[in-house]
Amino acid sequence: MTELHKLTLTEAARLLQNREISAAEMVGASLARIEATEPLFKACLTVAGDQALAEARGLDRAGPDPAKPLWGLPLTVKDVFLTKGLRTTAASRYLENYIPAYDARVVERLREAGAVIVAKTNLDEFAMGVSTEFSAFGPTFNPWNPAKVPGGSSGGAAASVAAYQVPGGFGTDTGGSLRQPACLCGCVGLKPTYGRVSRYGIVPVAGSLDQAGPLARRVRDCACLLAAVAGPDERDAISSLHPVEDYAAAVARPLAGLKLGLPRELWSAVHDSEVKAVLEATIRTLEGAGARLAELSLPSLKYAVAVYNILASAEASTNLARYDGVRYGCRAEGSGSLTELYVSSRSRFLGPEVRRRIILGTFVLSSGCYEAYFQKAARVRRLIRDDYLKAMADCDFLLTPVSPFPAWDLGSFIKDPVTAYGLDFMTLPVNLAGLPALAVPAGLGPSNGLPVGLQLIGRPFEEKELISAGLAWEEAFPPLL
Repeated sequence: MTELHKLTLTEAARLLQNREISAAEMVGASLARIEATEPLFKACLTVAGDQALAEARGLDRAGPDPAKPLWGLPLTVKDVFLTKGLRTTAASRYLENYIPAYDARVVERLREAGAVIVAKTNLDEFAMGVSTEFSAFGPTFNPWNPAKVPGGSSGGAAASVAAYQVPGGFGTDTGGSLRQPACLCGCVGLKPTYGRVSRYGIVPVAGSLDQAGPLARRVRDCACLLAAVAGPDERDAISSLHPVEDYAAAVARPLAGLKLGLPRELWSAVHDSEVKAVLEATIRTLEGAGARLAELSLPSLKYAVAVYNILASAEASTNLARYDGVRYGCRAEGSGSLTELYVSSRSRFLGPEVRRRIILGTFVLSSGCYEAYFQKAARVRRLIRDDYLKAMADCDFLLTPVSPFPAWDLGSFIKDPVTAYGLDFMTLPVNLAGLPALAVPAGLGPSNGLPVGLQLIGRPFEEKELISAGLAWEEAFPPLL
């Protein structure tokens, strides 16, 4: 038998349901792998340990349950999902000792499906960043090369899957922060349609952009994880009532005859030789498989980075207003006035990237700037969505690169925020449009051996169609993990 920690999620689920392995064995193997690899990769912030093993033994006493499709499976969740009785920090000193009194809805549903949360994974502080270097507790390292970043902000979640600590996990995607680390770590990441998965109990960044989604080593595994958590939630005001399909039952849709739109604004922006080599090989393979490729234009994409950073910073500034040293988190002692308390608490316990975004967001929401920046950005956002929907009226999916670079060296952009803010320009327009997207591995750079990925973008609530195309993709492009 394959080593337990190397089993895919669906392989492990089958063995667990058939009693060929126990939940305690599976969770124990995951915890042992975490212990062995954490010194190298630093993917986790809090490990459940004894709590997770106790949950697994309780599952074993009750026995496998076909009504619980994730029974006995160890999973990680990004440390922005509230977990009852288990520390939730959002990778910030401000929440370093916060123990939630309740679970996020995603975590509730995972537990209801029989999963065991074994660890909380690292991220850029308050999910603000593209490399997981802005964590207050130190960076995460890419399992393919520890000198490289794993991407961000869900870099810990992607690294945990790529390091075989767990067969799957959950992150959040505000501007590509799930798909981009999936790409850089060689795994699969699925960003659902905005509103498909409840945001209840998730530490917010930008409420109109945030969406939770799964990471795994296979498309089928992501489908099973999405099936467990998707659906309406009355506690989330934007939760959609759109019917939930049986994602786990999706079958591969042949690539032959599939029409894929290639936005020239994104394909022409790739200049890295390693990424270009993989993309060119990908095009040849798709054409050889009978897929129809059509170049098209999304003219509004030239505004996407500016629109995103205005809207995301404004919403982040508003959400972070609660961290004032009075109501939430830590308090800096010795302040002489209320204003001094605010300033000293935020200066001491919030990192530089978070403070930068608060300042930018407060600026664009200020008198005289709200109309000139925020309102105009909101209007252009609608044009971006319209461009996407118009383009997909004539093709099955859009296909784009995920990142213009493979995983880069640690420290490369940490002191260059202007450049860093543009690194996710291939993914963030999807969040502005609220569409679903599936990031899949395409191959390894011919010289550096680092993963390169692409994303399939679908119409609203067509996750099952995306999964079907992803399953066919894996037949043409073997998984990297």
